[in-house]
Formats: sequence, C-alpha cells, structure tokens
Amino acid sequence: MSDKTAPQSRREIIVAHASDVHVDMTFNAQLFDGDSAGPLRAVLEAAQKSRADVVLLAGDTFDHHRLPDEVLVHTAATMRAFEIPIVILPGNHDPAVEEAVFHHPAFAKLDHLTILGITNPEAVHFSHLGLEVWGRAHRDYGDMDPLAQVRERSTPWQIAMAHGHYEPLPDRSTRLRPSWLIGDDELAATRADYVALGHWNRRVEVGSGRVRAWYSGSPDYARSINIVTLGRDGGVDVHRAPLDLPEGFGEGMLEGQEH
Repeated sequence: MSDKTAPQSRREIIVAHASDVHVDMTFNAQLFDGDSAGPLRAVLEAAQKSRADVVLLAGDTFDHHRLPDEVLVHTAATMRAFEIPIVILPGNHDPAVEEAVFHHPAFAKLDHLTILGITNPEAVHFSHLGLEVWGRAHRDYGDMDPLAQVRERSTPWQIAMAHGHYEPLPDRSTRLRPSWLIGDDELAATRADYVALGHWNRRVEVGSGRVRAWYSGSPDYARSINIVTLGRDGGVDVHRAPLDLPEGFGEGMLEGQEH
C-alpha cells in the first residue's frame, strides 16, 4: 500500500476499473443491435467473471444528458442485474449538473450504486473491505482540476478516481482550452493505492510510478477493463480483462487518446 502506516486489509480485494462507456442511442447502441447499455453490460459481465468486489466507472458513463426515459430505465435495469457495488464518477460528457441523467428515479432505486457528486459528495466507504473510493465529479462543462485537493486517508485501502487529461508537467497558465489536466505531482500527492483514470480511449499506465495510476481505456477501443488486485501483503496488481464484444465492435475507429 502507499501508506505503510495504515493497518493491513483483512483480505484480498478485487476492483474492476472501466471508463468512457458512453451509453447512447447511436454508435454504441447500433453495434449492440440497439442495446444502448450493451457496452456497460459487457463491462459488468467481465467484472463479475473476475469476482470483483467493486466496479469503478471513471467518467463518461453516459454520452450526454439528453437520453430518453427508456434508455435510462434500461441502463438502470442492466446495473440491477449485477449485484456488484458500482461507483460512478461524472465526467466531462455527463457532469453532475441539475439536468444530469443521474437524477432519474430509476437510479435512486439501486442500493448498490454510488454516484460521486450526486449520492455522495466525494467519497464512499466500503467498511467490510477496509476501502475508501473518492473522486471529484465534473460539476459543469467548464475546466476543472480533478485532483486539486488531496483527501486524507481514513481506511486501510484507498482508491482515487479522476476524469481528465494526463500531462507529466501540465501548463496551467492558459484557460483557452478546457482540458481537465492531471500531472505527475498531483497523482503522487494522492498517496492512494491506485488512481482510476478516465477520459483516454487507450489503456495505459501514467505518472512517475510513485502511485499506480491507470487509464482503463474505453470499451470500444481498449476492448477490456482493468482488474486491480489489492493484496494481503499491501501489493497492487493490475491486469487486463478482455470484454465479450460483438464481432467488429469498435473496428474502424480513428485512433486517439481522448473522448
């Protein structure tokens, strides 16, 4: 663990990390024969197969906030079909604004769903796991610093979530381009055991190495999720779990790093 003074967790913990699922009515839905929540179901199935204790969705779970009731009800039903606790961090596509889809009554009925910035201000504790997950939601469509403030550890294990663009030494001298920058010093300052990042399509580890920080990549591009194992000895292992996707899903996409 990053904080060696914290007591050891009682058992091994498995966390599934995904991002940029982009539930929609167009691109992803068409590739799943009209199932708008198809990519989300693939993520949750992979998490279930990996025996995950918690699923983290690090931003842009929804492509936008203009989705009809039937899509939101269907998405909530998809989540309900899996009993794994789910933690959502609102991103730049689905910020925690007044008209956010997260306020739909269908999501309020899900006891195993936490939406940071909506149901919880910025953190959720899983006391049976000795785990805290925290993150600062996008609250509008403007620029913000996802890791501007460090949250003090209060549990044996701690995971931070952030949705933004990584640059080792970010230039914050201009605000002409909203970019939600995340730098090496900010990642290290979390002192978290793992930082679950979203916003990039590709799966990649970033940072100086002082804290394990990964982009999971989007389902349509990375075709996988990250499985993070928090070990009894304090070690953190990250490996890739492939998704069961329709043939041709994501093929033909332009290569890129960001949504």
